[in-house]
Amino acid sequence: MKKNINLVLAGIVLMGMVSCEQSTKEEAVVTTNTAVNTLEKPVKSILTAEEQADMSPAEIIGRLKKGNENFVNNNLTRRDHSAQRREAMLGQYPKAIVLSCVDSRVPVEDVFDLGIGDIFVARVAGNIENEDMVGSMEFATAVAGSKVVIVMGHTACGAVKSTIDQVDAASMEMNSLQSLLNKIQPSITGVETDGERSSKNVAFTNEVIEKNAIRTVKDIRETSPVMATMEDKGEIMIVSAVYDMETGKVTFHDHHDHNGSQMK
Repeated sequence: MKKNINLVLAGIVLMGMVSCEQSTKEEAVVTTNTAVNTLEKPVKSILTAEEQADMSPAEIIGRLKKGNENFVNNNLTRRDHSAQRREAMLGQYPKAIVLSCVDSRVPVEDVFDLGIGDIFVARVAGNIENEDMVGSMEFATAVAGSKVVIVMGHTACGAVKSTIDQVDAASMEMNSLQSLLNKIQPSITGVETDGERSSKNVAFTNEVIEKNAIRTVKDIRETSPVMATMEDKGEIMIVSAVYDMETGKVTFHDHHDHNGSQMK
């Protein structure tokens, strides 16, 4: 009996030694990776007027896609924000403007692995178009030189879900919120589903979210002849996209041909 107990104890000690050795190896790998990341020099500069002018709209979207890959892979660029902040005092030359929802779970700059001075960001619940938003886009493109306008919806959007479920905000004396939800309402029309027409139907809700972003792009073109003309000349691109909160991936759509096809 004593011999069996000793064998069991010896086995426990041996397993502990193996586990300890494995942990030490894992820690060494983590330390090595951390050391490599630490050796990367942080970016101190911001986008210049020359760099902004040299990039085409298609190239900018390509860079945004690459930045999103970095975000998905948890490999964000190291930046010296103090240095960038000081340099940004001399001027700004953002490459794009993103109209996003106000949702706190959508960190726009991080989603595209961007820093100070890289993009304009406008936010409103449901990423809808209104006069002030379009005015901001006209400033960003026609005045400040940005070459891409992105309307970015996101999965699990509360504003879209509330609209689908016909939340009566007016009855709660939130008339401004009701006005906002009314602007999302047309995006539900025409979306077919074999299941329940409620926010519990994720596939249906996601289709409405995508259609809402597409419709906002159409509204922007109709509201701003200046940007529509710039796009026709190839000077800018106006596109929609959807951010998947679970995966972190952004899927872009090309709407210049007005048929809402996904960008390859």
